[in-house]
Amino acid sequence: MAEAIALMDIDEEENQNHLSKPHKGENVVVPATTPTSKATPWVEKYRPQSLADVAAHRDIVDTIDRLTSENRLPHLLLYGPPGTGKTSTILAVARKLYGPQYRNMILELNASDDRGIDVVRKQIQDFASTQSFSFGAKASVKLVLLDEADAMTKDAQFALRRVIEKYTKSTRFALICNHVNKIIPALQSRCTRFRFAPLEPMHVGERLKHVIEAEGLDVPESGLEALKRLSNGDMRKALNILQSTHMASQQITEETVYLCTGNPLPQDVQQITHWLLNESFAESYKRISEIKTRKGLALVDIVREVTMFVFKIKMQSDIRVPLINDLADIEYRLSFGCNDKLQLGSLIASFTRTRSALVAAAN
Repeated sequence: MAEAIALMDIDEEENQNHLSKPHKGENVVVPATTPTSKATPWVEKYRPQSLADVAAHRDIVDTIDRLTSENRLPHLLLYGPPGTGKTSTILAVARKLYGPQYRNMILELNASDDRGIDVVRKQIQDFASTQSFSFGAKASVKLVLLDEADAMTKDAQFALRRVIEKYTKSTRFALICNHVNKIIPALQSRCTRFRFAPLEPMHVGERLKHVIEAEGLDVPESGLEALKRLSNGDMRKALNILQSTHMASQQITEETVYLCTGNPLPQDVQQITHWLLNESFAESYKRISEIKTRKGLALVDIVREVTMFVFKIKMQSDIRVPLINDLADIEYRLSFGCNDKLQLGSLIASFTRTRSALVAAAN
């Protein structure tokens, strides 16, 4: 009995210690701190606040601006690649319509929310059917913003079609998506469509220069060109690369940008292509494997960069076309997680065939 009491005493002491000292990995309440501007992602910090601030697509932005000013805003369907200003444009429209209180007049849903048929029937319909309060001179309608609408189920899209028809007088719907072919034709026909193409390097550069000046960064011209090249017309990607590189290095040069993103440097791509076109199979395999391991490169990135380099090489069309087709197949297989070593062998084999065809064409 004494042993039992002693064990109970020990358990009580352990429980008291457990309550007083939280174990590693448990939730610990810390005092709330206000987020500083340094902690804010630059994508949000420098998001356009008005339609005049949108970096590109002036024809689309001016059209939407005119429709908004004349109080003739239709239902909108904005589609195109990510980072091209679709969401920023709609939020700028909401600010123009409703002023600082725009959050009270819009319902914003994106792919992280549950957007099945129940959400359309309840949440969206409830918002659209309620009486609106005017926060501005032109706030005659409310706005429902459905970001990444191509992730909605077909049933939800069909239900949304009826909601759009029923509440057109009081509510405008703005659908944003990357792939317009995933939106049912019945919804497309009820909206005015605008395609946001990838941004031109000139527009990306102008916006980056504004951020660089505002943050006081040291970015030479070569670093700026690397940012524009790697962004591929995606403004969000360009700002994320710029911020992450700045956190890793004080000076943002071409080399630091490529090292931060893990992409192969242009000179590395040129060297790899030289090996593929001139060295033997065994030698190319050995050297590419070595540089891949030493620099931590992904084979899929090498394939993509080599493909772009192949377009710049002088080569007959009947030789270039099969090579590009082979490179596309290799990238496709890599996207499904196929073995890197096998695909590297396939890459070298494709260039070996191309080299033989080039020699035969020369003779």
